[in-house]
Amino acid sequence: MRIVLVGPPGAGKGTQAAFLAKNLSIPHISTGDLFRANISKGTDLGKQAKAYMDAGNLVPDEVTIGMARARMAQPDAQNGFLLDGFPRNVSQAEALDAALASDGVKLDAVLDLEVPEDEVVKRIAGRRICRNDSAHVFHVTYSAPKTEGVCDVCGGELYQRDDDSEETVRKRLEVYHTQTEPIIDHYRAQGLLVTISALGKVDEVTERAMEALQKDRAAQA
Repeated sequence: MRIVLVGPPGAGKGTQAAFLAKNLSIPHISTGDLFRANISKGTDLGKQAKAYMDAGNLVPDEVTIGMARARMAQPDAQNGFLLDGFPRNVSQAEALDAALASDGVKLDAVLDLEVPEDEVVKRIAGRRICRNDSAHVFHVTYSAPKTEGVCDVCGGELYQRDDDSEETVRKRLEVYHTQTEPIIDHYRAQGLLVTISALGKVDEVTERAMEALQKDRAAQA
């Protein structure tokens, strides 16, 4: 299956992408991984992206699309892929449509992880990170430390990252609503949209997503 995963920040896209890609035996292609791989390998696209990033500018859509297209052309993606973090706007979605069409393939589904805005804020703003080891992550509601403000693992101080503050989260949501959310209507018009609730335990959401994708695939058959 060829799938695009969309949803607001805090919807659990990265986590679900990894599980879904494993269950479907397709590669998980994330924008972050694309940038890191191309920059570390010194590809032409990676050099272009780095130049923009070093100058503090946004990487143009055509560079991002070029990276995604090159990755989708690799042997492990011939039977499908799961795109996470791309496309981010309608122009990227249209460019992806055109690229896939020119390669003689098309998307099977666009999975939209739906989460209420207040839940997104609660999920992200409640995170606390250990100053000694950023891999030690807690949540004031869902996985609270035994002692408030103290890491259970090493005793280090727990803190809230600046980009996890409620104000920052709400700004990120505004960007999502303005730039990314319109692609939902773009794909709905193509009959590709599959929307599920991303509330609940991780395995419950994964199971819900798999059932929805299988049902959608059966309906298209």
